[in-house]
Amino acid sequence: MKTTTTSLSLTDIDIDRVIEMAWEDRTPFEAIEAQFGLSEQAVIELMRRELKPASWRRWRERVQGRSTKHTVLSAVDNARFKSAQQRIISVNKLSKR
Repeated sequence: MKTTTTSLSLTDIDIDRVIEMAWEDRTPFEAIEAQFGLSEQAVIELMRRELKPASWRRWRERVQGRSTKHTVLSAVDNARFKSAQQRIISVNKLSKR
């Protein structure tokens, strides 16, 4: 089993969070690297080590070629976490009560 020195310093809670972020469609690998210092390859190794074989295969199929997992390839701008309906909702009179 191959481990990286960076992943050795992660706690169980950190590993769980990295796995959660890796499964999320809109969380790019760059965000994981900024928060945990793990490159895309290190995340792939961590996922392979921590997931069951069937889960690993399902995750790899899901992530491969997905542009939202890479900030450079993503067509979504920096305000991606804001719903397109946000302005409509915030101007709504009912939300002022």
